[in-house]
Amino acid sequence: MDSSAPTDLLQSGTAPADLMQSGTIIEGVGDELVHAFGIFIVIAVPLVVAFVNHVNRNQVDSIHPDNEQRVYEARQRLGVDRETVNGDSPQQQQQQPQQQEQQQNGPASAPPLPRHRYSTDPTCPVCLNEMAYATETNCGHVFCGNCLITYWRHGNWLGSIRCPVCRQQVTLLLPCFREVDHTTDDAQAVTREINNYNRRFSGEPRPLMDYIHDLPTLLRHAIREFFTLSGLVWMFRIRIIVCFCAALLYFISPLDIIPEAVFGILGFLDDLLILLLLLIYVTIIYRGFIAARAGAV
Repeated sequence: MDSSAPTDLLQSGTAPADLMQSGTIIEGVGDELVHAFGIFIVIAVPLVVAFVNHVNRNQVDSIHPDNEQRVYEARQRLGVDRETVNGDSPQQQQQQPQQQEQQQNGPASAPPLPRHRYSTDPTCPVCLNEMAYATETNCGHVFCGNCLITYWRHGNWLGSIRCPVCRQQVTLLLPCFREVDHTTDDAQAVTREINNYNRRFSGEPRPLMDYIHDLPTLLRHAIREFFTLSGLVWMFRIRIIVCFCAALLYFISPLDIIPEAVFGILGFLDDLLILLLLLIYVTIIYRGFIAARAGAV
C-alpha cells in the first residue's frame, strides 16, 4: 500500500471532501454540456411551439365539415351573400359535382375564389369579409367578434362552442380590437358578449392536453398584458413574478426531486416538467384574471 498518497493529497491542497464533490451532474458527461443542453431545450421548445402555431395560422382557412351547417346558418343570420366552396350549404356542396359534369361541354366556368390566410389577409372565415372587432379563441383562430357571437347564440350549443376551424373546445374569447374600435358602440356590445361568454365557460374543467394546446395563445396575450399599464392588475403580476422566482430558486438549488447524479438524464427531465407546469399555471392565472374581469363588468 502506498503511504505517500495522503501526503501527496495534502501537499497538493486538495481535501478528500473536495474530491468527493467534484463529480459531474451526469457521470461521463461534462457539466458544461449538460447546462448547454438545458439552455438549448428551454430556448428551442418555445420557438418550435411558436413556429408550429405560426404554420398552422398560415394554412388555408377551412371550416371543419362537422361545423359547416352551423356556420352556414350563422352566415344566413348575418346576411352574408358572398359564398365560396366553404361558404355553401351542405346541400349545395352535394350538388356541385353534378353541376360541374353538366358544364363540361359548356363555356368555361369562372375560377374559384382564392382562399384566405389568417395572417396575410385579415378575412374572417365565417362571414368571408374583412375582420371587424377581431376576436381570438383559446386555440389561436381569429374571427369577427359579431360572427363568433352569432355562431354561439344561434348554434344550439349545450355548453361552450367548438372552434369552426379545428373543433377544439372554445372556453375563452380574447378581443384583439384595433385602437380606433374601442370607443364605438358596436365594440362595447361585442365586449359585453365576450365577457358574458368568458364568465360562463372560462372555468370549465379541461383535459391536460387542452392546456398544452392553449399555451402559445394564452402566453402571448398574458405577456402582452403583463407589460401594458392597463393590462394585468398588480396582484396578478406579483403572483406571476413569485412563480418564476420560485422556479428559478428550484433550478439553481442543489436539491432536486429526481437528482441528476442518481438518475442521470432522467433526473434532468424533472426540471423541464417543472417549467411546463409553471407555464400552465401562468395560463391558469391569466384565465382567472379574464374571468374576474368579465365578472366585474
